[in-house]
Amino acid sequence: MKKIQTSKDIYLYERVKNKNASFNMWMAFPGPEAFALSSLGFLWMFKSLDEAEDINIEAVYQDTKSTVIDSRSLNMVGFSFSFDMDFFTIFSMLEQHKIPIRFSDRGEDFPLIFAGGPVVTANPEPYTDFFDFFIIGDGEDLNLAVARLVKDNLAKSKKEILELLATIDGVYVPSVMKGSFVKKVTKTLSECIYTPIISENSFFKKTFILEVERGCANRCGFCLASYLNLPVRFVSYEKIIETIELGLKYTNNLALLGAQITAHPRFKDICNYIYDKIQNGADIKMSISSMRVDAFCPEIVRTLVAAGQKNTTLAIEAGSERLRKVINKNLTEDQIFRAIDIAQENGLKGFKFYGMIGLPTETYDDLAEMVNLAAKIKKNYKRFDISFGFSSFVPKPNTPFQWFGRDDTRALEKKVQYLKKELHKLGVKAQFSSIKWDYYQAVLSRGDSSMGEFIFNLYKSGYSLGSFKKSAKISQTDTDFYALENYSYDKVLPWDFIDTKPGKEFLINESKRLLSFKDQKIGV
Repeated sequence: MKKIQTSKDIYLYERVKNKNASFNMWMAFPGPEAFALSSLGFLWMFKSLDEAEDINIEAVYQDTKSTVIDSRSLNMVGFSFSFDMDFFTIFSMLEQHKIPIRFSDRGEDFPLIFAGGPVVTANPEPYTDFFDFFIIGDGEDLNLAVARLVKDNLAKSKKEILELLATIDGVYVPSVMKGSFVKKVTKTLSECIYTPIISENSFFKKTFILEVERGCANRCGFCLASYLNLPVRFVSYEKIIETIELGLKYTNNLALLGAQITAHPRFKDICNYIYDKIQNGADIKMSISSMRVDAFCPEIVRTLVAAGQKNTTLAIEAGSERLRKVINKNLTEDQIFRAIDIAQENGLKGFKFYGMIGLPTETYDDLAEMVNLAAKIKKNYKRFDISFGFSSFVPKPNTPFQWFGRDDTRALEKKVQYLKKELHKLGVKAQFSSIKWDYYQAVLSRGDSSMGEFIFNLYKSGYSLGSFKKSAKISQTDTDFYALENYSYDKVLPWDFIDTKPGKEFLINESKRLLSFKDQKIGV
């Protein structure tokens, strides 16, 4: 690898200078540059295209003031779409660069506009009025294949190019493929994906991020990250160590990424490798993206502490063991206390526990168990700092809980007030997501192709809760149907056309299995 350095960025790959290319595209991130430079997936997509001699590629962000490639000379623009509300920024960026928002308003003089990422891989249907096509699944190789196909067929009309794109696995072209199955592409992790650009402008300043694994075998019933990335895939130990050594040539800040990182079969060995380097004098700062309570062990904790970490986040999701079984989070209180013991013994100062309000079958008894858990920790671990963070349940496509609607907003806000009051009595800090914003996230999550007018009017009305209500009234959209309704298992869902693994029948059986725990006694 050759290091190319500007005043603010270090490129860990060989950039092609003075490209003699006629094909122009942007990779666009719907957020500020600092966030884009912390997004591993976005940066890796950009790298794969930037390395191609026949493609002129530019990274464009929400706060980009001017561009090297003029928007009038663009052939294609790809957007990262990771969060439901990203469309607000995507539309704003299109308008900023004088590109029509609607697919039907972009003639032959405008570039092809596409999106990839977890939102549109799970359910692209609400956004079919706005994009020419979507990348469904892992896009590392797809993006390059798509760019090459478009480049090689620029003499053809858009309609002809889209018909060709529709023949590629993992590409969904709504104008061509309505009613057709689309295969989600799953990449084998034969290489270790890492941060190809280290920057002082990144939100995680000068941090080298590497992906250790993809997916999660625990499969919590609500978790899109688990089911969207099945099967679970691990990068080999040797590739990980090789990549760590690459990153340490340029920075001492490491971040290990993965939904179930501690499940890597050699994660203890990875930690021991880093710990030994620190003990031998290396100045390494390290963080990891997630920790499971039942995977807590001294080797992991001592490495985190040696690498400068004082606190970490643990997802326990629910207060009672009954509800944790319903959501497939099979944790006992004894395991939680054991994790705290290991943390204290090895130098961690505190935990932030992550929980979810409004999960299917939840009662106030379950919430009381969360408060009881906090009280026990406060009593038994007086010198250990704890806090809580809560979001509310949002049904996500392609999960066992996709059929379950939310509690109504008033009921959920009462639950929030109950937890705030009871945790405050204990002197425990707690943060809560907005119940009203989570409601509209659910509307978009389970939306269908009829929502184009609702979304367009919503954007035009501005980013506010009032805008959602106004747009729903104008477009006559029943938002409660998408957010609150419980669907039958035989209902045809908007995203059923995506050929995912393990498939809908598996999700139905898993949903029924998890619901079988709903009548189990609290605390058992």
